Amino acid sequence: MTIPLKKHWRWFGLLLLSACGRTDSVAGPAPATLTEGTCEIAAGAAKPEFLAHIGCKADFTALAAEPVDADLPSARSTKVVFDTADNKLYFQNSQQYSIHYEFVSTHLSGNGRPFVPQLRDFNSTEYYNPERRFILGAVTYYSDPDIWALELAPYDTASVTMMTTLFEAVKAAAYFGSALVFHPTSEAVAAEAKKLTGIRNVSTAELYANTTYQPLTLGTTVGRLHFTTAAALATEYLSYADVVVLDEAPNDITVVRGLITQEFQTPLSHVNVLSRNRRTPNMGLRDAMTNAQLRALDGKLVKLVVSASEWSVREATQAEEDAFWAAHRPTPVELPALDLSVTDLRDIEDVTPEPAGSDLRTVLKTAVNAFGGKSAHYSILAKTTGVPVPKAFSIPVFYYDQFMQQNGLYTRLDQLLADPNFVNNPAVRDQALAEFRATMQTAPVDANFQALLKAKLQADYAGIATMRFRTSTNSEDLEGFPCAGCYESHTGTVADWEDVLDAIRETWASIWLFRTFEERSYYGVAHKSVGMALLVHHSFPDEEANGVAITNNPYDPSGLEPAFFINVQWGGEAEVVHPPPGVHSDQLLYFFDNPNQPVTYLSHSNLVEPGQTVLTPRQIRDLGLALSAIHKRFSPAYGPASGNTGWYAMDVEFKFDDDDAPGQPAQLQVKQARPYPRPGGAD
Repeated sequence: MTIPLKKHWRWFGLLLLSACGRTDSVAGPAPATLTEGTCEIAAGAAKPEFLAHIGCKADFTALAAEPVDADLPSARSTKVVFDTADNKLYFQNSQQYSIHYEFVSTHLSGNGRPFVPQLRDFNSTEYYNPERRFILGAVTYYSDPDIWALELAPYDTASVTMMTTLFEAVKAAAYFGSALVFHPTSEAVAAEAKKLTGIRNVSTAELYANTTYQPLTLGTTVGRLHFTTAAALATEYLSYADVVVLDEAPNDITVVRGLITQEFQTPLSHVNVLSRNRRTPNMGLRDAMTNAQLRALDGKLVKLVVSASEWSVREATQAEEDAFWAAHRPTPVELPALDLSVTDLRDIEDVTPEPAGSDLRTVLKTAVNAFGGKSAHYSILAKTTGVPVPKAFSIPVFYYDQFMQQNGLYTRLDQLLADPNFVNNPAVRDQALAEFRATMQTAPVDANFQALLKAKLQADYAGIATMRFRTSTNSEDLEGFPCAGCYESHTGTVADWEDVLDAIRETWASIWLFRTFEERSYYGVAHKSVGMALLVHHSFPDEEANGVAITNNPYDPSGLEPAFFINVQWGGEAEVVHPPPGVHSDQLLYFFDNPNQPVTYLSHSNLVEPGQTVLTPRQIRDLGLALSAIHKRFSPAYGPASGNTGWYAMDVEFKFDDDDAPGQPAQLQVKQARPYPRPGGAD
């Protein structure tokens, strides 16, 4: 079992839970007004490697580390060490020593002190052993809510006695001691912290409720500031040169230069994934719609900077806008050529063959040409031990191309693409594409293909009432043009054959949705180079839970603190990637590789009873086993096993369903896996 370096845990859970997340605070004395004392560090002096006392704000600032990722606004932190060997406290210079081990092995080992063991042994004892020498934590100042908080690692098994010892030592040694609170960073830490007496606990929900800024995709952009609402996007056409301010996160949005939403977003929402893929700045800002600074610039060219700790905006010149576009114009993306030689309806296990000695990335790319990205990746899932997937097959892209050819639809597209009114007027383009989709949805489907599909369903899926026809194109889940959420899948009732054909045609027609067309145009993708295969399996009309997970910690780009990020919701009506207004999901970090596998809830669903969670501990464990298997399985294609030395994760969709065993606990079913963009900025 890997025991990771202990580095970035100080921020867990702060910024991405819903505003109505539950609060589980323990009553205690309210923070007092602070009075700074004498600074320990003289003005102009070099920063020390540690301090025993913090006398003023400047002392803390000198030692505290800057945030290291996009989800640390207005927070600074310094690690603290209490050495039980001599009962001394140390505020370590966290800019110089980013982990506890680096500091204690340098300053508190030997020379009359007990020797500090090697890193692996240190990690396995000093966060878990009840007889540990050191009590380790961090003091974080959250400036938005103006809170000084002592925090332990979410996987730390410290007893209430240890927590109290460290808290009282920090309180006595710092000018902010009278305002210090304890912030539990996981469910396990919170359970022990409930035993604290005379110490105020502040939950993640409380911290979050008083946070005004949420950075999601960092970077700088130049564009025209435009206020609108999510509801208005149904009829309003945005320009790719717009920096858009919205009341809430929409389900979808065409390409824009930047995004500011008044309502905070979930990290796996479509618009956030789109922003990461497009590398365009994205942030949440409470009261953005009435923010005086933004309102004064409405309709003007602006330069927007989204950083980890703060944001800024100012008026920009046309010359700046021209220079920005020249530097950031997308390089045209050329899609892989369609493989129209494959005509069989292929069982999913056979879609991506893996002959001995083959390279996983290469065989995936080959399979995409005939079966699309979703089917190619699903094929690998179906052959991965420990990953339950619905039985499935894939309809190759040949039949989409046949449908388009037989009905003269490519010819009609050529006419549209040659029409200046269609090319230059978004309203005309939107209407024409809607009419084109309507034509597709009533066009005849090849009789031989119908016979082939009927035979497949009767032979291998007899007794299944509804089948899901899912998009799988050569223009998704790929480098350069991932196009998250571009296409729409549909369900057909097998007993009503026309309903099956409608589902297929509607799914094929989603290639020509307005937003999807605009996305391809922005990236210079040749529209007729897109082809759609179909991934087919039985549908889940009444699943007990649906969710999305990332197989690495998206808030730790260093990769030193691995965790699974899980976003899951009760039932199937409120999807986690685009929830209805006011609906919030369970969001959690699952430290699967740690010995006690702690769980940190960042938010709680408001569709379950207070005090309950969407998934049981057993279900979280089952999901963790599958996510671990998926992470390892795709590593030869995208991760360390492929030579990628950077951050790597897979984006996984899943459900829990009891259709196969009514009355029994809902079982995990994995729906999809694709590479997730590396956390980081827009530049």
